Amino acid sequence: MSLVSTGFLVFLLVGVIVYYLIPKKAQWAWLLILSYAYYLCSGYKTIVFILLTTIVTFTSGILLEKVEDSLNIQLNKEGITREEKKSVKESAKKKKKGVVLAALILVFGVLAIVKYHNFAIENVNGIIKVFGGNGRISTFTLLLPLGISFYSFQSISYVIDVYRGKVKACNNIFKYALFVSYFPQITQGPIGRYDRLAPQFFAAHKYDLVIIQHGLQRMAWGLFKKFIIADRAGVVANLVFNNPGQYQGIYVVIGVLAYCAQLYGDFAGGIDMVMGASELFGIHLDDNFKQPFFSHSIGEFWRRWHITLGTWMKDYVFYPFSLSRPMNKLGKCLKKHSKTAFGKYMAKALPICLADLLIFFIVGVWHGAAWKYIVYGLYNGIIMSFSSLMAPVYEKMFEVTHINKNAGWYRAWQVIRTFVLVNISWYFDNAASLSDAIRLMGNTFKHAAFSMNTVINMFGGKLDFIILLAGCAVWFIVSVLKEKGIAIRDAIDRKPLIIRWVIYISLVMSVAVLGYISNTSGGFMYAQF
Repeated sequence: MSLVSTGFLVFLLVGVIVYYLIPKKAQWAWLLILSYAYYLCSGYKTIVFILLTTIVTFTSGILLEKVEDSLNIQLNKEGITREEKKSVKESAKKKKKGVVLAALILVFGVLAIVKYHNFAIENVNGIIKVFGGNGRISTFTLLLPLGISFYSFQSISYVIDVYRGKVKACNNIFKYALFVSYFPQITQGPIGRYDRLAPQFFAAHKYDLVIIQHGLQRMAWGLFKKFIIADRAGVVANLVFNNPGQYQGIYVVIGVLAYCAQLYGDFAGGIDMVMGASELFGIHLDDNFKQPFFSHSIGEFWRRWHITLGTWMKDYVFYPFSLSRPMNKLGKCLKKHSKTAFGKYMAKALPICLADLLIFFIVGVWHGAAWKYIVYGLYNGIIMSFSSLMAPVYEKMFEVTHINKNAGWYRAWQVIRTFVLVNISWYFDNAASLSDAIRLMGNTFKHAAFSMNTVINMFGGKLDFIILLAGCAVWFIVSVLKEKGIAIRDAIDRKPLIIRWVIYISLVMSVAVLGYISNTSGGFMYAQF
């Protein structure tokens, strides 16, 4: 059931009406029913996957809590010696690590089999062929469960948070099942955390017209990004990327920029739909975007783009890896043998750079089962790592050249540079294969005579071209205002009633009328994850 379908809007309307009519203590149970009803609409055959993930991670939390309770009981026994306390703590720590490891293997093992089995088989077949073998392993098709990447990451974060003592284990499997399956976010994210969502799920929510208005506003804004911008831009992006040998020079650049608008409009629009739908129930999800194209570096871009995936990677991969014993040993070894200030800096920075490379390798794999995605991830990781390693060199260059890093022209240059680097990564993200991505990059530097008529025809006509540019202009203005710290919805709330309704009607009518003209509306791109 697509978020932009009539069926979903009816489903959501009925869900909200019932939600505010039933007793407050039953609201969370109604959300659970809605979530599983929504999931079943996508296909009942994959229900076993989300049930397995729920049971495994719920049980893991309970086991971790029991080990912790048992540890506290033993530590509080009278007459226990210091050596015995140390032994008990080490034993409990091993048990807890075993529980977490088992949960990781089961949850991510299922995710790996479902999403990456054919990719692995094809690479094994390639290796066999390289070594002269004639055998070939047959590939096979498995149903891809709705939102498996999102709920797998979300549920594992719960297990690790219980292990770290950040949250108490949930002792009601039905309440925990709501956290895993909450229907607005299951297809697109954002990746939630138990400590922020659970209090909202189980609190009593009263009907509030302002909250409803804000939810509907955000949904309408999401539809604007999707129908006015993303779907129109997608026509051009698909034209160029599906025909890598047909376009050259400026036309390839236009295709890449169109894909940038399509991806951002589609993903950010989908998140707006999700967050708006959730707000209708009084539940606020973590934001996933913060004007990423105002970033001054690739690192900042990833702190503003798909924020919840980035923070997940930081909390559960980056810190554990960069602060691990092997990385500490590496840093100490390099520091011991370094005789210069730069060498000592390298000793400190290298573990962080290796952690960045690991994270972006995982990000690449997370995006899909293909080498192009791995290259996409490593491209970003290498840029970030290189920038970190070269930081002292850059500082020295600033001193020698007397460049003011806070000067307006330099900050503008940083934004433009980052925008260009990000758009280079889209070649790998959207091309059909790694070879097509490389072919398109090569064609970018081939000469092609510019014709405005050709550009307009690529967009499907002058009207679609103008509507897309106008939509992007509106979005840019809103983004600038948000970047300046202006809360758009609060500002609208302060306007007179007639102005508010003019804004609402204009937004809805533009989506209804202009979105229909594009005639390319489909589901959201990240729903496949």
